[in-house]
Amino acid sequence: RRGDGGDDEKPLPLDLSHLFSVITKGRQASKMKEAYRLFQIPGIMNIAGGLPNVQFFPFDTLEAQTAEPERWTPSPNYPGESGAVPASACAASTAAPTTTPVAAAHIVVPKAGSHDKDVVKRIDLETALQYGQAEGYPPLVSWVRQFTREQVHPDVPYRGGPEVAMTCGSTDGFAKTLQVFADPWRAGVDDPRDRPGLLCEKFAYMGALGQAANLGWQLVPVDTDAKGMRVAGPGGLDDVLSSWDPARGRRPHLLYTVTLGHNPTGIVIPLDRKREIYAACSKYDVIIAEDEPYWYLQFPAAAVEEAASRGGSSSNQTSADAPPQQQPPTTAGPSSGYPFLDSLAPSFLRIDTDGRVVRLDTFSKTVAPGCRLGWVTAQPAVIDKIIRVSEATTQQPSGFVQSLVAELVMGPQPEAAKAAFRALGRGEQARFAGWHMDGWVRWLEGLRGSYERRMVRMCRLLDAGADLVDMFSSPLDSFEWGVVTKTRLFDYQWPRGGMFIWLRVHFERHPLWQAPVIVSSLSSDDDNGGHHHIMDGPTLSLALMLFLTAKKYLVLCASGSMFGATAAVPAAWAYYRLCFAAETEANIDLSAQRFTAGVQDFFRLADVADIEKILE
Repeated sequence: RRGDGGDDEKPLPLDLSHLFSVITKGRQASKMKEAYRLFQIPGIMNIAGGLPNVQFFPFDTLEAQTAEPERWTPSPNYPGESGAVPASACAASTAAPTTTPVAAAHIVVPKAGSHDKDVVKRIDLETALQYGQAEGYPPLVSWVRQFTREQVHPDVPYRGGPEVAMTCGSTDGFAKTLQVFADPWRAGVDDPRDRPGLLCEKFAYMGALGQAANLGWQLVPVDTDAKGMRVAGPGGLDDVLSSWDPARGRRPHLLYTVTLGHNPTGIVIPLDRKREIYAACSKYDVIIAEDEPYWYLQFPAAAVEEAASRGGSSSNQTSADAPPQQQPPTTAGPSSGYPFLDSLAPSFLRIDTDGRVVRLDTFSKTVAPGCRLGWVTAQPAVIDKIIRVSEATTQQPSGFVQSLVAELVMGPQPEAAKAAFRALGRGEQARFAGWHMDGWVRWLEGLRGSYERRMVRMCRLLDAGADLVDMFSSPLDSFEWGVVTKTRLFDYQWPRGGMFIWLRVHFERHPLWQAPVIVSSLSSDDDNGGHHHIMDGPTLSLALMLFLTAKKYLVLCASGSMFGATAAVPAAWAYYRLCFAAETEANIDLSAQRFTAGVQDFFRLADVADIEKILE
C-alpha cells in the first residue's frame, strides 16, 4: 500500500462469478477477436479480417459528404457482356472510375421535418431521435420493404409475400432468430435429450455459430463440396437428419448458411443445390437462416478468369471436386427492373413455398459496418415475433444511423413518386412501392465491379506463386548437371463471390513434416506413454501464420482453425482465409506477393530449430 490515498488503497471489487448465469459462464472468447492483437504489429498488411474497405464507404467526411452512385465502375453481369469494365482489366487504377469522378454531395437531415405527408420530407431528427417503433424508422422501412419485395425477391411463392423488420445488423438479426426458434440449454441442468442443434457447413462464420454455442446449442456440421452444403451421401444433410440419435438431443430444426459468397470459402451455392437443400429442410421441418451480407458481391467472371490464369483449367483440384463452369443464374419469374439484380443467383426466398426461410441482410458491406444496421425478411408471423424480441431488447436501431442511411439510399425521388405516396392513406403508406432505386442499384453495381477486380488481381498473383521451384546443381567432371524440382505449396478455388479466398496449404509436403521434435512445447501430441513428438500439421500451420508476420513479409492471414464448426472437423489447420477487401488499393498486389514469398521461404526451412524460433 502506498499510503497516499491512491488507487492501490482501495479494496478490490467482490468476485461475483458465483452469481453468473450458466450461459454466461459458458461463453467463449471469439477466436478472431483474440487474433486482432496481431493487427497492432507496425506496418502489418491485414488480409485476415473480413473488413470492407473504407475506400468504398459512401461517406467522405463526418459532415456526411457522400459519394455519388457512379463513383465506382461496374463489371459485366455475364462473361463477355459489353458496357462495363471487365474483371480482367484489373490494374489498380481501374478500381476508381474510368471517367472523371463525380463530385461528392452533401446530405442533410434537418432537425424538424415538414408536416407534408411526403415520407422523404419527414426524415428529420425530431422523429429519428425519439423512441421509435421496433420494426424501424418508418421512411426507411418503407424503402427497404419495397426494395426487398419488388427488386430483390420479386416472386416469393407464398400468399402475401414476406415482411421486413430493421435490426442492428445481421448479428443482431440472427440472435433474435435464435430467440424465436429455440430456448437456451444448460449443461448439467437440462436434459441432454432436449438440447437444440444448429446445422451448418463444416467451415462457417464463427461469429454466428458462437451465438448458438453460447446458448448451449450443439453445432452440427454438414459435409460440403464445390457447390456448397451437400444433401446426398454420407455426411450430407439428409444423412445427418435421417440418422439422428435422439440421445444426442433434439433433431436440429434450424440451419445457418451463407449461400452467396460464403464466409470463409467464397462459394456461391447454385439454385439446383438450393432446391435440394430446401427439399430436405421441408422434409425434416427445418428453418433456414440465410445470412447474406455478400449477396451483391457475386463474381460472374471468376470461372473464366480462373481458367485463363491457369492455362485453361477452371480449377487445380481434382476433376471430382472441380467447380462447375460459371453459368447465368436462373431468372425465371418477374424481373426486378434492373439487369444487375436479375443477374444475381437467387435467394432461398425464391423457392420458399413453405415460408421457412429467414433471410438476414445488412448495410455493413454496402454502406459501412459501423452503421450496425440491417433487416430481416421472413413470413409475416415470424417478423411479428422478431419485432416482439426487439421491443424487449434493442427496441430499435440507432435513430441517428437510420435517418442518415435513409437520406443516403433513398436520395432524390421523382415528383411522380412523391405524389403517389401523398395520395395514399396513412395506413397504406408503409406498403408504398413507388420509390425509385436507380441510384442505390448503381452504387451496388460499382461496388461489385471494384471488389471483383481486386479479387482477380490477388488470385492471379497467388496462382503465380503457388509453386516452389528449386534447382540443384553439382559439377561432374567438366560438365554441370541440374535437377529442377517443382512443389505445389497451396491450392484454392477462385471465389465466386464475397470477400475471401479459401486456401489449402500442403503442409504434408514441407521438408520438416513428421520430423522428430526435441522441444516438447512444439508438439500437440500427448507425451504420456513414451510417444515421440513429431512436427505435425497444427504446429506447422501456426508457425507459418506467425512467420508471415515477420518484418520481411508483414502480412496477416486468418487460420482455418478459426472457422471449423467443431473440433472434430478434420484438418482445419491446413486452411487459411485471405481477404482481398480490407487492404488499401496500393497494397492488394503487395500483400499477395508478400504472402507467396513468405510461404515459399517457409517451405525452404529445413531445421526444426527454425520452427522453434518462430514459435518462441
